[in-house]
Amino acid sequence: MYLGGLLLKKGRIIKLTGGLYTVIDENKNRVQLRPLGIFRHHNEQPKVGDMVMYDQFSILSLLPRENDLVRPAISNVDQALLINAATDPHFSFMLLDKFLALIEAAHIKPVIIVSKIDLLNEVELSDLKEKLNYYQTYFKVIYFSTKTKVGIEEIKEVVKNKVNVLAGQTGAGKSSLLNTIDPSLNLKTDIISKALGRGKHTTRHVELIDFGIGGWIADTPGFSKLEFTSIEATKLTENYPDFFELGKKCKFKGCTHVHEPECQIKKEYSEGKILPERYENYVKLYEEIKAIKSRY
Repeated sequence: MYLGGLLLKKGRIIKLTGGLYTVIDENKNRVQLRPLGIFRHHNEQPKVGDMVMYDQFSILSLLPRENDLVRPAISNVDQALLINAATDPHFSFMLLDKFLALIEAAHIKPVIIVSKIDLLNEVELSDLKEKLNYYQTYFKVIYFSTKTKVGIEEIKEVVKNKVNVLAGQTGAGKSSLLNTIDPSLNLKTDIISKALGRGKHTTRHVELIDFGIGGWIADTPGFSKLEFTSIEATKLTENYPDFFELGKKCKFKGCTHVHEPECQIKKEYSEGKILPERYENYVKLYEEIKAIKSRY
């Protein structure tokens, strides 16, 4: 396509460093560009994952986004691989539920990956799997170890032909997972800080990486803060697929599943049909979001 004698191309932004964007076209040709100044006037900023129109000098326009994440700053994602360590750092159902709610709110398919399973004994791993069986009804769950390579082939199949984002618990081994899939990447990793009980941030920028299997995967900066300012407490249940359909059986329309009587979710929780951690974390998150909104 030509405009004013210049050849216009369509491509995807795959990397952003220092205000310079790397764009790749359908023929795998790469070019480094800066966006036109007009983006600043429109209070608009291209991000990794964006489909754009560009010429030999600049990024000219953004094509409509299918979805848009703030943390990590990436768009047009097919699915999010939520990495949670089985231990070291300790597995957190609260953190998992927060990530799931945010990913569901962004209309992105989540895939739960439990890493470092080789660090648990058989009884510990069995107990963790028993609880996570509840999640498997609604989400794909993969158990993974960089040491034994368990789960690696399943992960490769899941990411194939998809634009994926890696997210989740700091120190859970996101970069180690990428290095196991493709050792040639040699991404920097770091050990867990024993004093702090959390991992050090080792990834410094967002970048889409081509594994040569027809898909992309993003290694992203560690999450320092999970923000729920864009989600209303009364709408939180919409981001819980396990609650959404059941909620239609509640007596009151728009039931929040916290204080209302004759609530189907509370009934099934009391009967042990809903994982206790799942519902209890929901209530905590509901109250947390209410507290956040009350400050505005």
